[in-house]
Amino acid sequence: MDTRMEHDTMGTVAVPADRHWGAQTQRSLENFKIGGQRQPREIITAFAYLKEACAWANASCGKLTEEQADAIAAVCGEIRAGKWEEEFPLVVWQTGSGTQTNMNVNEVIAHLAAERGVSLHPNDQVNASQSSNDTFPSALHIAAALAVERDVLPAAERLAAAFRKLEEAYPDLIRIGRTHLQDATPLKFAQEVSGWRELVEAPCRMLRTALPELRRLAIGGTAVGTGLNAPKGFDEMVCKQLQELTGTAFTPDANKFHALTSKDALVFAHGALKALAANLMKIANDIRWEASGPRCGMGELRIPENEPGSSIMPGKVNPTQCEAVTMVAVQVMGADAAIGFAASQGNFQLNVFLPVCAYNFLLSARLLSDAMDSFRVHCAEGIEPNVERMTYNLHNSLMLVTCLTPKIGYEAAARCAKKALQEGTSLKEAVVSLGLLSPAEFDETVRPEKMV
Repeated sequence: MDTRMEHDTMGTVAVPADRHWGAQTQRSLENFKIGGQRQPREIITAFAYLKEACAWANASCGKLTEEQADAIAAVCGEIRAGKWEEEFPLVVWQTGSGTQTNMNVNEVIAHLAAERGVSLHPNDQVNASQSSNDTFPSALHIAAALAVERDVLPAAERLAAAFRKLEEAYPDLIRIGRTHLQDATPLKFAQEVSGWRELVEAPCRMLRTALPELRRLAIGGTAVGTGLNAPKGFDEMVCKQLQELTGTAFTPDANKFHALTSKDALVFAHGALKALAANLMKIANDIRWEASGPRCGMGELRIPENEPGSSIMPGKVNPTQCEAVTMVAVQVMGADAAIGFAASQGNFQLNVFLPVCAYNFLLSARLLSDAMDSFRVHCAEGIEPNVERMTYNLHNSLMLVTCLTPKIGYEAAARCAKKALQEGTSLKEAVVSLGLLSPAEFDETVRPEKMV
């Protein structure tokens, strides 16, 4: 392999000749061969937004020339477009401040700018007015906010719309309800689906509540929150540039000593992602249980048949999209624990668990977005109620006895239900045989359409 020599304050390092990173990136590659999980693509994109915004802010303060800022901006645009993905090889499991990823970005920008004829030092120009201690937490918040805005919320809204369409397609279909996994009183199928829809929409409201705090950035705090070596008002200038670049209203965190050491906004926002995951788990379980069968289960729903379900049982088809959603849900719940633990470890003026926070938050956002779209396309949009099975179960349910309570009393109604169950008869037969109501009175009283 051809190499070239790069230097930093610790000496010289051999770097692959065809790569655009420098000595600090190479040292990290060699010193942290752990796991193989690379820094999330979203973090690199967020850094590309941040470095461009910082370049324009520095230019307005006279710390960079227009030519230098233009070169940084041009490279950052290419990074965001995905042109240089292989130039960012560092793993999550590195320094807890993310310093090496910040320097990876700085070095790549400097080398690519040099190829355009603009000389930049990774620290002196690309990192001007910045520290890893304020850039990485800022990039983390940028990435998290954009992931929620651009990916999670739109996917959730599409899924909720699919449930609304299903809800509107069957406005009058009545089915038996279930509580404690036991028969309960009836409800409309549309009412049940409206519950699924709200299970998606409610966490979206929580996520929107979390966004203003995610949009608060640590930039301008530099090393320990004092803003050393950063021009006055640098944080506001950077956030203004970020808003122009992203369309999102990022603001400076007013207290940089909080911003550098706390990850409370991330914990709060991921809590909403966990709430969404918990609700998706419930929806997926409802659907796969109600679609169980096809002959020996509940069989009240029909869901799309996407692929063979067994390597040994011919003709078997499984609720695979539901299973994928439930696996994503447990992964998000585990990520929430990791983020909570990490956020509690802010010692003195810095939290040094930032990369693991970024990895878990962005993984959760990506998984939830993908899972909701996959589940919608391959399952939710194809759900059909088995009207015949629902109607049979409705009229065979003993819990229709509940509407008799005002006429014959709770204890008599319970006696009727137990008699029908023990003797294998219908509820009507039990009520009539006990002399509590005539057949006509039963038919007039037990009207499922009046119970919903």
